[in-house]
Amino acid sequence: MRTTTRLLCTTTIMATMTMMTACQQKEEAGDVFIGRNDIALQSDTLTPEALWAMGRIGSHAASPDAQRIAYQVTYYSVEENRSHTVICMMNADGSAQKTLTTSAKSESDPAWLGNERIAFLTAGEVWTMDAEGNNRKQLTHTEGAVEGFLFSPDQKKVILIKQVPYHDIIQERPADLPKSTGRVITDLMYRHWDHYVESIPHPFVLDLETEETFDILEGQPFECPMEPFGGVEQLAWSSDSKQIAYTCRTKTGREYSISTDSDIFLYDIDSRQARNLCKAEGYVAPAYEATKTLKTQAVNRPENLTNNPGYDQNPKFSSDGRFVAWLSMARDGYESDRQRLCIYDLKQNTKTYVTESFDSHVDDFCWAPDSHTLYYIGVWHATVNLYRTNLEGNVECLSDCVADFGALQMLGADKLLMERHDMMHPADLYAVTPGKDAASTTIEQLTQENKHITDQLAIGSCQQRWVQTTDGQQMLYWVILPPHFDASKKYPTLLFCEGGPQSPVSQFWSYRWNFYIMASQGYVIIAPNRRGLPGFGQEWLEEISGDWTGQCMKDYLTAIDDACQQLPYVDRDRLGAVGASFGGFSVYYLAGNHDGRFKCFISHDGAFNLEAMYTETEENWFSNWEYDDAYWNRDRTPNADRTYRNSPHLFVDKWDTPILCIHGEKDYRINATQGMSAFNAARMRGIEAELLLYPDENHWVLKPQNGILWQRTFFSWLDRWLK
Repeated sequence: MRTTTRLLCTTTIMATMTMMTACQQKEEAGDVFIGRNDIALQSDTLTPEALWAMGRIGSHAASPDAQRIAYQVTYYSVEENRSHTVICMMNADGSAQKTLTTSAKSESDPAWLGNERIAFLTAGEVWTMDAEGNNRKQLTHTEGAVEGFLFSPDQKKVILIKQVPYHDIIQERPADLPKSTGRVITDLMYRHWDHYVESIPHPFVLDLETEETFDILEGQPFECPMEPFGGVEQLAWSSDSKQIAYTCRTKTGREYSISTDSDIFLYDIDSRQARNLCKAEGYVAPAYEATKTLKTQAVNRPENLTNNPGYDQNPKFSSDGRFVAWLSMARDGYESDRQRLCIYDLKQNTKTYVTESFDSHVDDFCWAPDSHTLYYIGVWHATVNLYRTNLEGNVECLSDCVADFGALQMLGADKLLMERHDMMHPADLYAVTPGKDAASTTIEQLTQENKHITDQLAIGSCQQRWVQTTDGQQMLYWVILPPHFDASKKYPTLLFCEGGPQSPVSQFWSYRWNFYIMASQGYVIIAPNRRGLPGFGQEWLEEISGDWTGQCMKDYLTAIDDACQQLPYVDRDRLGAVGASFGGFSVYYLAGNHDGRFKCFISHDGAFNLEAMYTETEENWFSNWEYDDAYWNRDRTPNADRTYRNSPHLFVDKWDTPILCIHGEKDYRINATQGMSAFNAARMRGIEAELLLYPDENHWVLKPQNGILWQRTFFSWLDRWLK
């Protein structure tokens, strides 16, 4: 899954909510089987309960002979307040669908071992079963420690992802004080995302013939996969099973917190030695100033960019073993640099980039069997479609759907197995046969996981509009209309503010920020692809860094003003603005700078006080890149001055509109003190406000009952002020 978007990305929400880590499975597995929810709806309106009744398709794998597909589906029980993941099977044409696993424990991550056996993960152990779900055998015995696995092509070895103790930053608890709860902390990165860092993931290789196990990173204080979101996609076996390519950021503490520099390493099984494919031998990173942006520092000068100082991740070998491809960003300290497809020639020891003509991000990719062609997905003009490139860098667009494609893999020699969704349809699996171009590509739907629910619902619609911005550019925004839409009526309307800040407003399907359910509740939604979003060229994308409250905010207001002027069904007297993370920051800023446009606001996990956030957040490279400088630097740049001078908390004196603040107390990315401060400020000003505070949620809301409470509170607030 892609996680380089630092603040809240709704597409990331969708992906994450369809997957479960081994730790979650162990925590949530109970003695009650949770399966498909066959519910009869009381009306044709999408409700929170109906949304949480949907099955969520996760990882999937095609058999080597391309005859069958194993895939996982996660179901949720609101009553049990937990999830359960099962493994399903179907023929490659979508026929003969059935559930293979019926244990009360979650079973996930199917992987084929030949054409007749499947490996999977349950309760932190790797098991195998036949393709009918029978003859189950436990393969590992680690006391439930396995978080992910990856078999070698010859099936003689398997990589196991397990946690190892890590006390370089948080000191180990004294042996004679086992009940003490204090933590002695000596450096940065003591918290990450939603947990204190007292262990880190390492990849272990288990030899299935000798039962020997060894740690690829033995004695090294580095993560692989990289936290907080990395999985087995960050490792790959060579076709001869003799080498492993893996992703690693070889930094700790303060150096880790200010850098995005991860590399691809090639590990030799026999010698147990690794070499860095990204950096020249003997390369030493230049010295840096920790409280200033890396964009202007030596590490990002042209002569150093050949050493790949940015994000490099998710390697994959070509079938002939000659090439390793991976996703690569050029610059250190920047999570939203253009993600390119890098090819390393192991014979010539050279690197090339084969998506240079695509001025947007590569989100996922796979090799074709010919070891010369690669398929990838990427966002352009607010949709995520399929593309093809080759070793010469000739890029071709193979689909033009108003939809988002997800993870892809080969389905035999000439087809692709892909996930696809859009704003009105949750994820399903599709078989795609690439043609010469988009017109000749065929797309066949294989699953209809939630048809029994969606067939009971009235569907809304989505339209594109382009508008000229205040600086003369063209901006796309989505208009999402309610079911049973009547153009002669006036509708309350929501301005949706995207997170990221550099994640697309594409055709995503989210189980929280869901446009379908918003429209079903009788709202029109205006969702701008404002300044700073990918899919419109790198220049458009980068205009937000150092200018969070400039053109970006003007773009928001341009979109909502255009809708009010040009769309007669938009009620300008019943406007609300909603958003999360950077979108929540946007709401807090607009609350003091909206000139009376809006009648209510909702901010989830938003940044409120940028000076406080600079030192509260765990990954400091983000604030350095976006703000330019620490707030205490006397020589800070004009961009930094503008950023701090326009922090939302400095405009509370202009707040005059009801606001709902939502925050999770385990959110270590944007701390809960930000949401509390905003709520407290509103109430001190005498403004109608509510605070929805979750002590057990992070930057997202993952538990079923918390999710439904979120939706109910969200719509209750909107209905109170806009209906």
